[in-house]
Amino acid sequence: MTEAYVFEAERRDLASVAREMFNRKNTNVAGGNISVKITAPRDINYGPVQIKKHHDYLIMTPTFMSEAWFGKLSGAQILVVDLETGKQIDGVGRLTREINMHIGAYEANPGIKVVYHSHAEESMFWATIGQDMPNVTEITAVNQKLGKIKCLPYKEACSQELADQVHESLTALGDGALENIFLLNSHGVLITCSDLHEATRILETVEWNAKIAYQETIFKKLGLIKQYQSCGADTTAFLD
Repeated sequence: MTEAYVFEAERRDLASVAREMFNRKNTNVAGGNISVKITAPRDINYGPVQIKKHHDYLIMTPTFMSEAWFGKLSGAQILVVDLETGKQIDGVGRLTREINMHIGAYEANPGIKVVYHSHAEESMFWATIGQDMPNVTEITAVNQKLGKIKCLPYKEACSQELADQVHESLTALGDGALENIFLLNSHGVLITCSDLHEATRILETVEWNAKIAYQETIFKKLGLIKQYQSCGADTTAFLD
């Protein structure tokens, strides 16, 4: 019988999502990281790990999630972080340097429960050229109501400048930050959400949108269509 550990079910679930993130090529060996905010419902003691009731914690993938383990993590490798201090209190592995970006996102809106960062291939095209992504698919534009898929100005990865920019940009969105995706210039994508599995759906559907928008851009340049097409009509609604 294996020994239980704090937030075991949640950490196993996050490990499973991280594995699928890598297997489905929604990130690469250069990195990617995911965190989930948990407000502890009660005091918990697991040996040296003490969890305080009504206190906020993060469970988070470790550094080198992709490079060292190719996303094949166990629940015990998912780290537990005190959100107030940013300190790791449990888990096998080390914190990513991008923890500051995650904390900046959570501090922007208390309703954010998930921060999901990846180097998604199709979205990276739009991020690398520094342009907002045209939002043309029904699932992203209508069902998920993501609105404009905005590319933030370039800031160096893992820098405090990037963390501050993410914080300020999410704060400006208000409750729109509770289901949002930003392109990080030349770096990847950042999703904020209230549910881990919904964040996963956002990433995968935006990846399809990125590829289709790229193809529509070529058709537009060739003069085969006058404007981006969405839901049966020309549209600029998600480009303004």
